[in-house]
Amino acid sequence: MSDLLDRLRRRGWRMTAQRRVVAEVLDGEHVHLTADEVLARAAARLPEISRATVYNTLGELVSLGEVTEVATDGRAKRYDPNAHRPHQHLICSTCGTIRDVHPTGDPLAALPASERFGFTVSEVEMTYRGLCPDCGQA
Repeated sequence: MSDLLDRLRRRGWRMTAQRRVVAEVLDGEHVHLTADEVLARAAARLPEISRATVYNTLGELVSLGEVTEVATDGRAKRYDPNAHRPHQHLICSTCGTIRDVHPTGDPLAALPASERFGFTVSEVEMTYRGLCPDCGQA
């Protein structure tokens, strides 16, 4: 069973065939699919699944905190099932490929107290950008 499916079962989330297929499509380490990509892959497994069901299921998963929406430079939102594993993203500036990365060190330490403006910082989001190997060869 996938990590996402296991987490959803522990929460007691009602597992219809459609919801199960969406969760299965999202399973994986470096998965960052758009809603349309989720729909296409889900429809390949369950042809009767509708666009509305996929979009509603993604919205529910985000609301539950089981999937994170990743927005990058005006491109379509992508859905990341690794919401419970702290990580940052490495994004190709050309094709939009996204990889999960786990930098070392304390990112909070990089923000001096003088730049916190009295905020109590609770989390940091960093995005690394560059060219993936395929786009770098072009």
